Amino acid sequence: MSQENSTRETLELAITGMTCAACSARLEKVLNRLPGVEAAVNLASERAILRFASGVLTLEAACAAVKKAGFGASLAQSLDREQERSRKRDEWQASLRLFWFAVALTLPLAAQMPAMLWPGGQGGAAHEFIPRWLQCALATPVQFWIGARFYRGAWNALRAGGANMDVLVALGTSMAWLYSTATTLAGRHDLHVYYEASAMVITLVMLGKLLEARAKARTSEALDSLLRLQPRQAWVEQDGKLVEIGVDALQPGSVFVLRPGDAVPVDGVVLEGRSALDESLLTGESLPVDKQPGDKVFAATINGQAMLRCRATGVGADTLFAGIVRLVGQAQGSRAPVQRLADRIAAVFVPAVVVIALVTFAAWWLSGDFQSALINAVAVLVIACPCALGLATPTAIMVAVGQGARAGLLIKNAEALECAGRMKVLALDKTGTLTRGEPAVTDVAAAQPWSSATLLQWAAALEHASSHPIARAIVRAARENEESGKLPGSACDVRVVEGQGIEGRIGDKAVLVGTQDFLASNGIAVPGEEIAALAAQGKSLAAVAVDGAYAGLIAVADRLREDSPAALERLRQAGMRVVMLTGDNSATAAAIASAAGIDDWRAGLLPAGKTDAVAELKKAAPGSYVGMAGDGINDAPALACADVSFAIGVGADVAVDAADITLVRGSLHGVADAVRLSRATLSKIRQNLFFAFIYNVFGIPLAAFGLLNPVIAGAAMALSSVSVLTNSLLLKRCTLHRREKYE
Repeated sequence: MSQENSTRETLELAITGMTCAACSARLEKVLNRLPGVEAAVNLASERAILRFASGVLTLEAACAAVKKAGFGASLAQSLDREQERSRKRDEWQASLRLFWFAVALTLPLAAQMPAMLWPGGQGGAAHEFIPRWLQCALATPVQFWIGARFYRGAWNALRAGGANMDVLVALGTSMAWLYSTATTLAGRHDLHVYYEASAMVITLVMLGKLLEARAKARTSEALDSLLRLQPRQAWVEQDGKLVEIGVDALQPGSVFVLRPGDAVPVDGVVLEGRSALDESLLTGESLPVDKQPGDKVFAATINGQAMLRCRATGVGADTLFAGIVRLVGQAQGSRAPVQRLADRIAAVFVPAVVVIALVTFAAWWLSGDFQSALINAVAVLVIACPCALGLATPTAIMVAVGQGARAGLLIKNAEALECAGRMKVLALDKTGTLTRGEPAVTDVAAAQPWSSATLLQWAAALEHASSHPIARAIVRAARENEESGKLPGSACDVRVVEGQGIEGRIGDKAVLVGTQDFLASNGIAVPGEEIAALAAQGKSLAAVAVDGAYAGLIAVADRLREDSPAALERLRQAGMRVVMLTGDNSATAAAIASAAGIDDWRAGLLPAGKTDAVAELKKAAPGSYVGMAGDGINDAPALACADVSFAIGVGADVAVDAADITLVRGSLHGVADAVRLSRATLSKIRQNLFFAFIYNVFGIPLAAFGLLNPVIAGAAMALSSVSVLTNSLLLKRCTLHRREKYE
């Protein structure tokens, strides 16, 4: 159970016993009847996610409600699914053994079927070469031993006041077996028996279920591959020696050791040592990130070539990696709005099919053909199994969310994934989204006889103790300009004039760095044309004077991300209108917008102003989805106002929590990737719904009019589910930009 905020909680349950869309729809209805509970049940992931007010629901009460509905439930352990995988593996092996038993018992019965194609083969026992008592002996274990799962599922569904796929299979095959047994016991050799139909339908449905299980396992490969990256062991110092312990033994405050090449077991902070860590799992960056005492390290990243001692700050479910895994799992289990049509149909589908089967049976029987009445009613029941309908949307969502996670897109829910593809307008913040989010020196204009390098070094010598962003930018540029990375000299007699500048002595030189007014107050004139040219580009300026004479200008600005123009071009090609929102001044906004190729921008906006701007964009284009991209912190109101929001967050916890989709790689290419992935997913869902419906649209009438044998109906039903799952897996071919392409 996790805490969403101060008043809401989330509970994720692993569900057993669901077989079709009707099952998930019925269970969801039952859970939503619980006071104060909002529930979403996913057939493909076999998960139920419950959101409710704190204190109104317990795990025991939720599991009891699920059990009353005819299913099993347990707390989903998203971080350790080894036990669940083992259980499913055992279930797979048991089902596989039962299937091969069914095949062995059914093949002799199926061997008689080609004889039915000969003239006269449809009636009586003329072409039967297996005695009927032996046919009954072969079909009965298939019906009641191997097919017991269908009876259990049907009983649980009916007991809970609903109907599902198991009801259809159990009812249809039981009708065929009972009629055949009654005919055999009565000695009516003039009438045909349908042992082969009942046995083959059960065998084929089991085959379909096995194929479904295999394909569903592949849809969750992304989450499983993430989980495999979680280290199981950690190294700690005990009595001067390194000892390996289980990760579960680490607590916040525990000190652990990272050897070269080790995976970081938990989130922590470096205490001793310097190294470089591979954080590509979180950020997508191929270059290692340097770490020194005081820097954070994150679980599942890889240490480089030096040893580090670290203190644990987040363990278990509190690590950033765990949050990402949890987010991916919840997104895979969520429901997209496009699924609502399938849900509404599934809720009434099984009862409607039973009615159609009864009408079919009655119509054929009244026409005087009881055998045809029976077999056609069975065919209607079998072809109508709504497995594919229930798998159409969730399987596509699971594959898409996994693809997104591998590409650095953390998608919070299926609704966000769908909305991204429908987006027509994207509003985006400037600082930290279009730009790098930190000032950098862009120009150094030195007056004679000084050089640009000397000017930069003098300014840095004065500014190196300051925490002002412009000062930090100047110091950083000076260090980058020096091969040693160190400042060449030190200043003395340094005095800061608040809001204006700084002055001091470097050797025998008196140096001033500050605004134009600061230099003017000291009797030093600054060339107006140089100030105007750089200020028009939205840059912040620091003027420098040496020994009472003007020495030059240093321009500082927040630089555009190198990949932003290309990312924006991809969005425009996707039919997107891009609007920049910023709290900065008009000159800076105009300069950045021009460099990025943005025609529509709004400047001087406070957080409330950005929210109003998003609301205006939504009002100006009713029916169109409006997105917002920001840093996930100060843009939170605007992100909440948008139809779908994107947080530019390079592995930050707050970014993961702030928006619908988090761009872990910190690039606007991620927005274009999300749009591409969303549109591909919506296309697959529509195709899946077509595959799911087309079998029923054509199959049910064919079966009702006697043009579809129950065995063929069973094969078609299995094929419909497999076709939907296979089509969803094709989403893995949806290629998204890799990080190296961003740069």
